[in-house]
Amino acid sequence: MPIRTTIQKFPVTIYFVLTFIISWSGAFALVANKIIHGESIPKMYGILMFPLMLLGPFLSGIIMTYLTGGRKSMRILMERLKPGNLPARWFLPVLIIPLCILSALFILTETVSGEFKPNFYLTGFLFGILAGIMEEIGWMGFAFPHMKKQRSALVNGILLGLIWSVWHLPVIDFLGTASPHGSWWFPYFISFTLVMTAIRVIIVWIYCNTQNILLAQIMHISSTGFLVMLSPSPISVQHEPVWYVVYAFILWSVVAYIARRLGRNLVDIHRN
Repeated sequence: MPIRTTIQKFPVTIYFVLTFIISWSGAFALVANKIIHGESIPKMYGILMFPLMLLGPFLSGIIMTYLTGGRKSMRILMERLKPGNLPARWFLPVLIIPLCILSALFILTETVSGEFKPNFYLTGFLFGILAGIMEEIGWMGFAFPHMKKQRSALVNGILLGLIWSVWHLPVIDFLGTASPHGSWWFPYFISFTLVMTAIRVIIVWIYCNTQNILLAQIMHISSTGFLVMLSPSPISVQHEPVWYVVYAFILWSVVAYIARRLGRNLVDIHRN
């Protein structure tokens, strides 16, 4: 089968494979010497791995957009990165994230332990900017629009959220304020996946109603930025998955409300 035909037939699969190869290869290249010599990976290396991983969804999104649609698709991608004439109400969902985080931490602080008191690491919000801008070029700029239309937006959003969560695996032990997580890394990963998948569905909801990648980027920035900024610190490795699970429960309650109100395709047909 010619390469171009294969790309046209399996665009999403090729996008995911390319994304994982670029991201995970970059992350491995940084720490390969440490792994080969059996040395522990310093936390700073873990932090530096993440910018390298961002190249995966970013470059793959651009490459696959061009290979599947040429300059025309590239122009459409660029147009969807502009604010256009979007109603102001579609910029309000960025508040969902801090409200859900603060609600989860308030509940746990009042009922479980003062260890869950939110932090206010204002500089931490900057961590979300690069991630949001680069990642969404791929996840929402290419992958989601090319996923099977036979499935609902809700199902595609969940699938994309699960893949997005797995994509984080090389750096998962360096995320969160309790890192490294040691023997608690798996419970942390499960709780992290619950959070990321719910957030992805919320981003999908915004995209389905606006067809705008800029808003997806802003929502991603809000998610990562406020999570870094407000996460309790210091916190034990045993407690970090707990607050993520509570946070995930609140986020999934939001998802359930959206799906119940708008249906599985998450589109408000009366206001678009």
